[in-house]
Amino acid sequence: MVVFNLGGPDAPEAIRPFLLNLFSDPAILRIPNPLRWIAARLIAGRRAAASAEIYAKVGGASSILPATIEQAEALKQEISDTAEQVEVFVFMRYWHPLVRETVRRVRDFGPDRIVLLPLYPQFSTTTTGTSIKAFGEEARRQGLAAPQDIVCCYPAHHGFLDATTANIGKSLDEVSRYGAPRLLLSAHALPQRTINAGDPYQWQVELTSAAIVEALGRAGLDWITCYQSRVGPVQWIGPSTEDEVRRAGADGVPVVVVPIAFVSEHVETLVEIDMDFRQAASETGVPFFTRCPTVAVDCDFIRGLGDLVRGAIGNEGVASDIGRRRCPAQFGACPNAKGAQ
Repeated sequence: MVVFNLGGPDAPEAIRPFLLNLFSDPAILRIPNPLRWIAARLIAGRRAAASAEIYAKVGGASSILPATIEQAEALKQEISDTAEQVEVFVFMRYWHPLVRETVRRVRDFGPDRIVLLPLYPQFSTTTTGTSIKAFGEEARRQGLAAPQDIVCCYPAHHGFLDATTANIGKSLDEVSRYGAPRLLLSAHALPQRTINAGDPYQWQVELTSAAIVEALGRAGLDWITCYQSRVGPVQWIGPSTEDEVRRAGADGVPVVVVPIAFVSEHVETLVEIDMDFRQAASETGVPFFTRCPTVAVDCDFIRGLGDLVRGAIGNEGVASDIGRRRCPAQFGACPNAKGAQ
């Protein structure tokens, strides 16, 4: 079993090389080499100082690897009955443990089968897609020939939904004494051009939102899907989460922010939501502001991941939480689209 996530710097001196790895990926910076090689170094250099200030607010390092290891250990217990011997490995796309390190460890373990599981509920070429591709290329390079079963996405899977809605229910009950709340279902933004190129991410995020609202079953609930972590001059998908916080202040309604594309705490939740958006709420007169925790190692979420693993074993291909393909035909970047890479 191999679980994977974005990764993050584990010390202040790792910030610039982490950013360099990120922007060197053609899935992130979609320009040809050698322009990408040059641009990645320029962007990493310019953004390192600002990123260092952000990570300094959470102790100077990302919390995503410790959180992912905790999830992997919980998942190992959950799926221990699926084979005579089960091991769960972790890799991070842009910082240690990098894919080459993990492939080497998997090869040394000598598995009969491998299941790849993203810790991204919604598929994007910029997250799950690039990670699956990197693992496959490195496995071939190192001679890791065991068959691979791949989970590509689970935007409305019962485990993820049950854990998320339980957290939301508690927050809505807490905030209701301040008035009828507005639910901001927040996901990481992507450039609009990525979506225009056939990436199904936004469609899957909105599917997650609709499934959450349906599962909550609260009549008249005020909610909206919005997107955070937008940087740079390109056009991003929206609306912006910060703009929605400020709109709630103008409307005089309390706010519950729900991270629906992050399954563990890291700077996007601990700094951007808990600090930056909370300050925006205070500045604009939001009567009450709260944020739901991520699903982390919630037992419903971990059981759901276990179900996804069991359902994937033996598929020898890429499958969603409901079968081979979840996305409509117009999304050519779906990993099960004809000709998709």
